[in-house]
Amino acid sequence: MDNKMFCYQCQETAKNIGCTQVGVCGKDSETANMQDLLIWVTKGLSQVTTKLRKEGKTVPIEVNHMVTFNLFSTITNANFDEQVFIQRILLVNETKKNLIKELTDKEGLSSAALYDEKDTTLFGKKAKEVGVLSEANEDVRSLKELITYGLKGVSAYSKHANVLIKDDGDLDEFIQSTLSALLEDKSVEELIALTLETGKYGVSGMALLDGANTSAYGNPEMTHVKLGVGTNPGILISGHDLRDLEMLLEQTQETGVDVYTHSEMLPAHYYPAFKKYPNFYGNYGNAWWMQKSEFASFNGPILMTTNCIVAPADSYKDRIFTTGATGYPGVTHIPGDIGDEKDFSEIINLAKKCPSPTELEKGEIVGGFAHNQVFALADKVVEAVKSGAVKRFIVMAGCDGRHKSRNYYTEFAKALPENTIILTAGCAKYKYIKLNLGDIGGIPRILDAGQCNDSYSLALIALKLKEVFELEDINDLPISYNIAWYEQKAVIVLLALLYLGVKNIHLGPTLPAFLSPNVVNVLVENFGIAGISTVEEDMKILVG
Repeated sequence: MDNKMFCYQCQETAKNIGCTQVGVCGKDSETANMQDLLIWVTKGLSQVTTKLRKEGKTVPIEVNHMVTFNLFSTITNANFDEQVFIQRILLVNETKKNLIKELTDKEGLSSAALYDEKDTTLFGKKAKEVGVLSEANEDVRSLKELITYGLKGVSAYSKHANVLIKDDGDLDEFIQSTLSALLEDKSVEELIALTLETGKYGVSGMALLDGANTSAYGNPEMTHVKLGVGTNPGILISGHDLRDLEMLLEQTQETGVDVYTHSEMLPAHYYPAFKKYPNFYGNYGNAWWMQKSEFASFNGPILMTTNCIVAPADSYKDRIFTTGATGYPGVTHIPGDIGDEKDFSEIINLAKKCPSPTELEKGEIVGGFAHNQVFALADKVVEAVKSGAVKRFIVMAGCDGRHKSRNYYTEFAKALPENTIILTAGCAKYKYIKLNLGDIGGIPRILDAGQCNDSYSLALIALKLKEVFELEDINDLPISYNIAWYEQKAVIVLLALLYLGVKNIHLGPTLPAFLSPNVVNVLVENFGIAGISTVEEDMKILVG
């Protein structure tokens, strides 16, 4: 059967080889192909901006934002609307054309930079010519896609910082120069070096967002988050964008409507600034992949601020909304660019007509252990390690997903000895954060730093412990890494950890399909990357 598309950027890709007819995520082939074409023309735009910078000319900040938005919108489960990508391709082509006029030296521009097709009916044919499989060499393709997915991940973090009016010009320049470099013939050795450089800028991107979030909303602090429901109608907000949440909370004051978080928005409760809103009720449900059943029982409207949206069920399709880089055909999209005040009145008015949420569970989640909070507990943590009360820390950050194989992470957490502490961030936490694992001398055995981008905190915590214990090598710490991945933000976290020198990371539930056997060998030989096996076997390796 001929390929209608080819995509293997997520962990659930078909047969761990690639989706060729329709995405496991629900993305149809036409949309997948338009995403491929958008990435290609964005590489062309980046070639133009890179040449402009070399000529000493300024690239408008709006162009930087265009590049990161384009990459972010192609992340798994972010946007399923083919028409959005068609319009973005046309916008990029027009932007390229105008910027090329400013170049003194127009020699050497690639076909991606010069592509200016206006007949959208021809986009599909072009997309198949420039998609993932257009690179014939498997190892070169593997590394180029690894870098591309890392850039998608760091672009997501950059975009979240941008909406809080924080930018990093060096990061934007790197993203664009690297996209431009991916159009060129590169050796495997050159691409391996560029992969680690991408990890370096991944750290910069996470630091940018951490600074943006904490300067706007304060440092996360230990917080008990309610899991039950109230009697008022509610709005459920999912995704990662804290600025969207802030605007929604401001607009719902004194309306009689409560606001609940879902999935990766849970850590918003940890920020001091959001605690002033009396209608910020609690967290509803679990990780992104359970939204079909949970959104149905919520009863009120849902706002998706970023990935991860799945095809809405009919039971709630008329009350789900998207904003930012997120979109789905037939779903109302709330517009608003960086710096704009979005209007959520349609969502609020709908909420007032809906019954209150159906309760799923009671209890609470304890979290808020980002770097500042853990540093405040540093003396207690260090003493616990020195006394032997804490034998080991296990980093179990990353993503959750649909595969039953991910139950491994629940069983692994249950099997950990009582003298171990889990450090987590991202929606992977939903596999174990509701387990009652207790504490060690008042230190909870599960320390949740926040969203996937808050994996930066886990790196800072490790570096701080390295300093406190006066160690030469970060790998001498009593820390093991058993990370679950799903999409491209997890890819940049992995590359950032590799750049920081972390070795012997276990990655599951499967190794990425986009890693060729030779590239896997490089990662194994140089960094000790490994997959997962059984809980019992991995416990011996990671805990001893």
